Amino acid sequence: MADIWWKADPHDLHRLTDRVSSVYIERSHVDREDNAVLVINRRENVRIPAAMIAVVLLGPGTRVTHGAIRLLADSGTAVCWVGEQGVRLYAAGFGPSRSSGLLHRQAWLVTRPKERLNVARAMYAMRFPGEDVTKATMQQLRGKEGTRFKKLYQEHSRRTGVPWNGRVYKTGDAFAAGDDVNRLFSAANTALYGICHAVIVGLGASPGLGFVHTGSAISFILDVADLYKAEYTLPLAFDLAAQGLTEERDARVALRDRIADTKLLSRIVTDIKALLNPPGTDFDTPETSALWDEHVGTVAAGTNWSAQDTHPATRSHLDLSPAALGEQHIAIVGPELKDQAPLPGQQP
Repeated sequence: MADIWWKADPHDLHRLTDRVSSVYIERSHVDREDNAVLVINRRENVRIPAAMIAVVLLGPGTRVTHGAIRLLADSGTAVCWVGEQGVRLYAAGFGPSRSSGLLHRQAWLVTRPKERLNVARAMYAMRFPGEDVTKATMQQLRGKEGTRFKKLYQEHSRRTGVPWNGRVYKTGDAFAAGDDVNRLFSAANTALYGICHAVIVGLGASPGLGFVHTGSAISFILDVADLYKAEYTLPLAFDLAAQGLTEERDARVALRDRIADTKLLSRIVTDIKALLNPPGTDFDTPETSALWDEHVGTVAAGTNWSAQDTHPATRSHLDLSPAALGEQHIAIVGPELKDQAPLPGQQP
C-alpha cells in the first residue's frame, strides 16, 4: 500500500505549535483520557490534545467511545467517518462550538451573481493555466471544458490503445453503464467525490452550495472534484482498462493509492481556501453562537440584553479558516491483522 498522504508522524504532535489540520485513524480504538483523545492499537498508544485537532477522519477498523466523541464535539472538532485513506465519506458530525465563518463566506459568494461568476472563473482558470478567463461567460467556459475533455479522451485512447466511443454513465449507479473504461471512470469519480466531500465537510463549508453546479445536495463537491478529474480519474480509467482491471474495486483502490502518492488531500484544502477566501480579501463573520442584529450584524450570545445597549458600535472580525487550519496532517494506522501481536494476557 502506498504511504498515506499526511506528512507528520503521530509522535510529532507535541512539537506542533498550531492546531493540526487533520488526524486520520485506522485499525485503532479511540477513547478519552482527561482532555485528550487516546488512540490505541497493537503497535502504539498516541495521546492527542483535543484542542489541537481541526478534523478527525475515522477510517476502517476504528472503534470510538462516546466520551471521545463528546470531547471532540466540545472542542469544536469535526469528525468524519471515511473509507480507507479517506476515499469515501460515510457520515460526519460537528461540535457546537465550531465556527461557521467559511460557510458564511461561501453563502455570501454564491448568492451574489458577480462574486459567484468570479469564483466559477477561478475554478476554470485552474484547468486552463496561462489563459485569461476573467471575461469569459459561463457558456464560453463550458464550451472550453467540453473541448478539453474531448481532446483528453482521444489522447488517452491513443496512449493506452483502449477504444473510446463516447461518455456513457447512469446517474445514481456509477458502475452500471457503458464499456469498461466508462464504468471505471464513473467508479473512480465516485471515489473522488468521497474525498472531496470529506475535505469540504472537514473545513466547515457546505457540500450543496456550488458555483458551477447547482440544484444538488452535492453541487460544491462536484465543483471541486471537476478540478482533478483530468489529472486523476480519467487517465486512471484508461490505464486500468488497458491492464484488464475492470472491477469497481480496482478503480477505488488505484485512486486511493494515487491520492496517497500525490498528497491530494492537502492540495484540495489549499485550493478550497484559495477559492473561497483568496489572499487580500476581508470578510466579516459572526462569532460562534452570536446573535444576528439587523443594524450592526451580530451581538454576543449568552447575554441578557434587557439592560444592555441594543446597538453596540462594534462587531467581531474573525479568521475565516475554521479552527485556524494549518498545513500539518497526522496519520495513526494500526497494524494489519496478520501483523498484530496478541494483547497482554491473550494467547498468541
